[in-house]
Amino acid sequence: MKSLKLLLDEKRHGVLSVGPEDTVLHALQLMAEHDIGALLVMEEGKPVGIFSEREYARKVVLQGKSSKDTPVSQVMRDKVCFVTLSQTVEECMAIMTDRRIRHLPVLGEEGEVVGFVSIGDMVKETISEQKFVIEQLEHYITR
Repeated sequence: MKSLKLLLDEKRHGVLSVGPEDTVLHALQLMAEHDIGALLVMEEGKPVGIFSEREYARKVVLQGKSSKDTPVSQVMRDKVCFVTLSQTVEECMAIMTDRRIRHLPVLGEEGEVVGFVSIGDMVKETISEQKFVIEQLEHYITR
């Protein structure tokens, strides 16, 4: 199974983030602009939370809050689980499934954030690996 380092090498570089005092509207605009479902919330270079479409739906829309006036800090998920570059896609899938989360920040060797992966990234990679195995088996059988 592929390591996160290899997966991130193939993925777009850079981690998009917002600050805790940025408005929900700003976060939503950034997510729409980049066609992503979540942002890391960073303060002084450290991850302090995750803001996603789920937080928006449950903590802004359903509670009648204003996106223009609500800071991300009021609605972000502040219990953040991290993974490292050496972990595999399979390990990340297990963490996401066990904790019922959809996004994981990836930390480098110095503890710095080097990436951000989603359940979609994990599923896409798993399907790709399974497709490769099937093709190899088909090739072996037809030889």
